[in-house]
Amino acid sequence: MSQITIRRAVFDSLSRAIKPAKVLILLGARRVGKSELIHSYLNTLQPNAYFLLNGEDQKTIDLMAYRSVENYKRLLGTCKLLVIDEAQKVPDIGMKLKLIVDEMKDVSVIATGSSMFDLSNTLGEPLVGRETTILLYPLAQMELKAHESYLETNGKLEDRLIFGSYPELEQYDDWNDKADYLEQIVNSYLLKDILAYQGIRKSNKIMDLLRLLAFQVGNEVSIDELAVNLKGVTRNTVESYLDLLSKVFIIYNVRGFSKNLRKEITKSSRWYFYDNGIRNAIIRNFSTLNMRTDTGALFENYLMSERMKYNGYAKRRVNTYFWRTYDQQEIDLIEEEAGVLSAFEFKWNSNRKVKVPGAWKKAYPEASFNIIHSDNYLDFIGG
Repeated sequence: MSQITIRRAVFDSLSRAIKPAKVLILLGARRVGKSELIHSYLNTLQPNAYFLLNGEDQKTIDLMAYRSVENYKRLLGTCKLLVIDEAQKVPDIGMKLKLIVDEMKDVSVIATGSSMFDLSNTLGEPLVGRETTILLYPLAQMELKAHESYLETNGKLEDRLIFGSYPELEQYDDWNDKADYLEQIVNSYLLKDILAYQGIRKSNKIMDLLRLLAFQVGNEVSIDELAVNLKGVTRNTVESYLDLLSKVFIIYNVRGFSKNLRKEITKSSRWYFYDNGIRNAIIRNFSTLNMRTDTGALFENYLMSERMKYNGYAKRRVNTYFWRTYDQQEIDLIEEEAGVLSAFEFKWNSNRKVKVPGAWKKAYPEASFNIIHSDNYLDFIGG
């Protein structure tokens, strides 16, 4: 096992966002490195400059239980920075943090959480106008490039298509150890978080839904068809599961693009996984690329997630779509930035010739069209 310290792309943004009478909310899936990022920032401070709590610790819940300014002043003492990891576990945390930043004007707060659902309910409304939110993803290639040569990065592409980019994977050299780690993440953390929500009792249906989506990466997905395949699950329940899975940072959707041309499909969605390793753990397939039939889908999911990280960390205000017509002309990714359209088609095989679809070229002659393949992908993802 080897270990390196990787500077996260949001480190400087996090440092700038910590301000008196404000709450910085750091969001991201479990095990993507939120705690490590916070500790790397706290290591730049004096030990008595901050007060660190863990929301999953009963002692933290007890200390925060009595909602009064005097209680929190005693708790913090001379510290001007309060940090609460997994803050959503503390009852009424939103109202408690609102009281702190409203009444203790010289105090800054950092709150981390592994679910957008939790934090939007427990932190969101009370903190309107008082918070800044930063989203942390699994490791991005733009973060890894400082530690790898060009040859090393290309040599690790297969590994990242199969195992993804969770930070702790960097410690493992053995193929089976990586697979075991990812299966533990899925079974011990992701399912645990999902089943914590009231009314979610059918873990087998959640996993069946994730498997269906895993085999449909890069294809339009019909909610009605998903409901039929899941048997005994209504369309509304499927929609609620998809929403939940999105809010715990397992999957996200991309919608169809249209400027109201009749031939364009706009109502369907494509679903992608935030991380390739989680996708492969769900279907329990960590075979090498030469043994797989889904290499193209893996490459597409990887590029989509890495591009999302790149756009997010670079603070690009980009709308993201796919494009397809009823006569099956399609493009994998459309980006719209300040009214300018850019089209990207993903092809694992760099020798395969691809032409811009005629309907797209005719409808959007000013848009750029780019082929992203295994020889030029690093430019596309900031690596």
